[in-house]
Amino acid sequence: MSLDPALRSRIDTLLSDNRIVLFMKGQPQSPQCGFSAKAVGALNSLGIDYKHVDVLSDPEIREAIKLYGDWPTIPQLYIGGELVGGSDIIEQMANSGELHSALGLPQPDRTPPRIRIGASAIEMLRNAITDAGGDVVVRMDIDAQYRTRLHLAQPDPNAVTAEVDGIRVQFDLAGARRAEGLNIDWADDERGRGLIIDNPNAPKPVQSMTPAQAIERRNAGTLRIVDVRPGEERALASIAGDVLNFDNGLEDIEALPKGTALAFLCHRGGRSQQAAEHFRTKGFREVYNIAGGIDAWADVDSSVAKY
Repeated sequence: MSLDPALRSRIDTLLSDNRIVLFMKGQPQSPQCGFSAKAVGALNSLGIDYKHVDVLSDPEIREAIKLYGDWPTIPQLYIGGELVGGSDIIEQMANSGELHSALGLPQPDRTPPRIRIGASAIEMLRNAITDAGGDVVVRMDIDAQYRTRLHLAQPDPNAVTAEVDGIRVQFDLAGARRAEGLNIDWADDERGRGLIIDNPNAPKPVQSMTPAQAIERRNAGTLRIVDVRPGEERALASIAGDVLNFDNGLEDIEALPKGTALAFLCHRGGRSQQAAEHFRTKGFREVYNIAGGIDAWADVDSSVAKY
C-alpha cells in the first residue's frame, strides 16, 4: 500500500516545522491508551516541549504515519524528522540517558532516592525474593499521579537502584525522584494485611470545605475558588468576586503555582469533587471540594439564589 503524496507532504511539513513530534492517541493531558500514556510520561519527565498529533481525531494521519515510517503501531516519536520508535523504545531511551543525548539535554540524575523499609517488610520481601529464585529485585513504579505498583522483576541495568538491608529496589528515572523519603512497611491490623507504602511527595487527598470556611479563606487571600459549572448555569446563581471557571479550558488554571490553594464549586458537590481530583493529580498540594456546592453556599450568603 502506497502513501498518498498529499498525506506525505502533510507529514513532511509537520516534521520540518517541529523538531520533536509525538503521534499519539488522545492529548498529553488525557492519553487514550496505555502506550501513549507511557510515551507522554517519559517525555514529560524530561521537561521538554514537543508537538503532539492526536491520531484519533485525524484518521488519515493515523494510517498515513504507519506507512510513512514503516512502523505499524501508535504512539510514534520523531526527533529531527527521524523516527525514534514507540512507547517501549521511548521509555528505554529515557531511562538509559540516550533520549537526553538525542535531545541535547544533560545526562539525568541517577542518585538513588532515600527510602526506608521497616523490619517486618524487609523480612517479607526477603522471603519473597528467595521464593522467586533470588536473582530478582523489587521494582517500584510511581507514575505522575503517584499511583504506585510494586512487584518482583529481573534487574534492569538502566534503572536507579536503592538498597536497604540487602533489598534492592529499582525505579525508573522519574519514579526515583518521586520516591525520595518514601517508607515501606508491613501491616497486619485494621488497615489490612500487606505492604503499606507512605510517600510524603504524593499530593494530599481532596479535602472537604464548608462554604463558610471558603469565604473566610478567600477573604484572607489564601484561597482561589473555581466554579466548574458552565456559564448558563452560573447565570442562575453565582458568587461575587474573583472566581475562576473553565470557560476557556483548564490550561490557565493548571499553570498556576502548585502551592495555590484551590476550592472547587458546582451545584451540589459532585462535579466539583471530580474536578478537584483532577487538579490534585496535576500536583496541586492543597485542593478542596466545597461541600454542598452553590446550594449550601446560599444558606450562608443571602445574595446567592438557589435553583
